[in-house]
Amino acid sequence: MESSAEFVNFGKSIIVPSVQELSKERISKIPPRYVHHDQESPIVSHENLLPTVPVIDIQALLSENSMDSELEKLHLACKEWGFFQVVNHGVSASLLQCLRKEILDFFKLPFKEKTKLWQEPDNHEGFGQLFVVSEEQKLDWSDMFYITTLPTKLRKMELFEKLRPTLRATIEAYSREVKNLAMILLRQMGKVLRIDDEEMKELFSDGVQSMRMNYYPPCPEPEMAIGFNAHSDADALTILFQLNETEGLQIRKDGKWVPVMPLQDAFVVNVGDIMEILSNGVYRSIEHRAAVNSDKERLSIATFYSSNLESQLAPARSLIGPHNPAVFCSVPIEKFFKEFFAAKLNGKAHLDFMKIQAGEQESR
Repeated sequence: MESSAEFVNFGKSIIVPSVQELSKERISKIPPRYVHHDQESPIVSHENLLPTVPVIDIQALLSENSMDSELEKLHLACKEWGFFQVVNHGVSASLLQCLRKEILDFFKLPFKEKTKLWQEPDNHEGFGQLFVVSEEQKLDWSDMFYITTLPTKLRKMELFEKLRPTLRATIEAYSREVKNLAMILLRQMGKVLRIDDEEMKELFSDGVQSMRMNYYPPCPEPEMAIGFNAHSDADALTILFQLNETEGLQIRKDGKWVPVMPLQDAFVVNVGDIMEILSNGVYRSIEHRAAVNSDKERLSIATFYSSNLESQLAPARSLIGPHNPAVFCSVPIEKFFKEFFAAKLNGKAHLDFMKIQAGEQESR
């Protein structure tokens, strides 16, 4: 569905100092605003760990010979983990290497150059942090650069045009590739969930895509800080590419925080809130967070893919019936996003607001 909308402002975030610049001062203690006393320890024991997240082979998923078994593997990964890695995904190693170099160079820009790309008071795209809603709020030990990439009509073009041409061209190429991968995965998920294929195409063909480049500097007190607070993603699918080998991503599995170490040139994919709603709770978005360490920086790029901006977010029409009532209410996707970005991150609290209570369900 074509939109008449142009650039859409999904939200704003209070502008905060650069953690990367703060880390260059070689401090021995972190400022009080970065101390998270109330969180579960980000230091995870590697003893007696649960098995690692499932690995899905995209070529096998699309091959007639092994499609059914790989499709069932994908289905179980989405139901039981909400996270998986994908290999043989078709995104070239040369493009990934170029992306890695461009983003590493991007975060090495002089601070004066970065200030030209910093967030503005009324919009959260650019350098900074997201979900900062008060001056007293605890902050993450990270810097990020956030930008809406697709559809092109939703882009904040003055921000795009300030990027170096080589980075801009690389983001364009990468954006197309990860959209293709997201569409493959979403179509296969729809297939195994028995959601009508036309409904999936209607929802996702012109979907909203955004990217978040993350820089987690070394932290002198990693046990007191968090790189990115625990949350589930508001999108349908998140495709994460880690740019170096430093561990940091942790997911909540069976009440424990489990570290995830990406395979070389693989993507880590997770189910977002939109997919949990669309599947009527069959698939679950999973809380995850980023820990930091005292020795090494960590860099990654997360690409978020969602349904199109004109869509109504609700359980799939083709799933709902007398024996399978909707467990989530319906809301315009633009409203869902704006409410998500307007609040402090708090686990899966945003999704919980979408749940239909038992009494409401009976009255429908």
